[in-house]
Amino acid sequence: AFTCFYNLKMRTSFADNRKKIAVVNAKAQDSLAGIRVVQSFANEDMEICKFDEGNKQFLKTKENSYSIMGRFHSGNQLLQGILYLSVLLLGGIFLSRGEISTADMVTYILFINVFLNPIDRLVNFTETFQRGMSGFERFIEILDTKPDIIDREDAEELTGVRGEIRFDNVSFSYNDRTAVLKQLNLTIEKGQTLALVGPSGGGKTTFCSLIPRFYEVNEGSITIDGKDIRNLTLESLRKNIGMVQQDVYMFSGSIVENILYGKPDATMDEVIEAAKLANAHEFILELENGYDTYVGERGVKLSGGQKQRISIARAFLKNPSILILDEATSALDNESERLVQESLNKLAKGRTTLIIAHRLSTIKNADNIVVLTAKGIEEQGTHDELIEKNGAYAALYREGFKDTVMEEKA
Repeated sequence: AFTCFYNLKMRTSFADNRKKIAVVNAKAQDSLAGIRVVQSFANEDMEICKFDEGNKQFLKTKENSYSIMGRFHSGNQLLQGILYLSVLLLGGIFLSRGEISTADMVTYILFINVFLNPIDRLVNFTETFQRGMSGFERFIEILDTKPDIIDREDAEELTGVRGEIRFDNVSFSYNDRTAVLKQLNLTIEKGQTLALVGPSGGGKTTFCSLIPRFYEVNEGSITIDGKDIRNLTLESLRKNIGMVQQDVYMFSGSIVENILYGKPDATMDEVIEAAKLANAHEFILELENGYDTYVGERGVKLSGGQKQRISIARAFLKNPSILILDEATSALDNESERLVQESLNKLAKGRTTLIIAHRLSTIKNADNIVVLTAKGIEEQGTHDELIEKNGAYAALYREGFKDTVMEEKA
């Protein structure tokens, strides 16, 4: 009963330790990943205080663990001591009465030693077991987490993709809140470039996130070449879709490893060709170790334009039939934007392309421009057609897009 009681307390305490050290590690990771933001706001002291507070919480749980372990070991030693004393006391009484011999007394004491040695080992094993069990339970908990979206049992592979995308009465909301998209109908033809524009919160990014099934539609259907994407395997669907986003995620490794993420089994020649198409080959060769250059955490050693071009090279290597460009050039300076835009134009050629952008240079040549607001699709057409209509797009153009013309000419 004593061991079972402390087993439970140790397991709970060790689990708390894991949670608190996870918080400390997360805060340290945040501070290091965002070190430039921390330094720019001169908030080093605040980050130190946050880390110190998390560390204090961890130390409290650690002290509690040591306290429980101390009581457990002390209690075990006390019980063993009582057992020894009991044998000595009773043995002494029986020996004084002549009921046992001295040899019997020594034999009983040796028996007690033989009996207690396994108990000592069991006590030490119990502590080690509970320490490991707390981590194992967390590991199993993560493994048992079920993804929100999984393949249907009869899901089929998506092959021979032409690239026609169709939205039929699609509605979507996050966590049953106000609908972001309502009864949306739209057809994107094979090889067509579609630009999505509109105010923030209009559902542009959500629209694009539904195609690779990052989220599931609440109503209606999305089809690719006439096939409902819910009836396709996630792997085959996503292998045919390439994404280039504003916030490029770079893995901690070399440039070649980051480009290979688009096609892990690609040859070095294929990697170099993809980099050339993305206008990245020249700047990569200028780096100290070329393609083997270590990019640092989240690509901290590269500029925004360089990271974007590596992201595009990754997409070239993947060679998808459908391409999604989400604000891919909005955070770049004019020169970087020019290089990236050249790469994107080459990447989009012959592919069904969806563009979310706020720069005129990115959308003016689109085959179809859709103005997406909280009300849905307000209007669509080419740049010239929408300007002539003098509607929502023309208003957006006058307010924001027109300003980019001067930037592009500058």
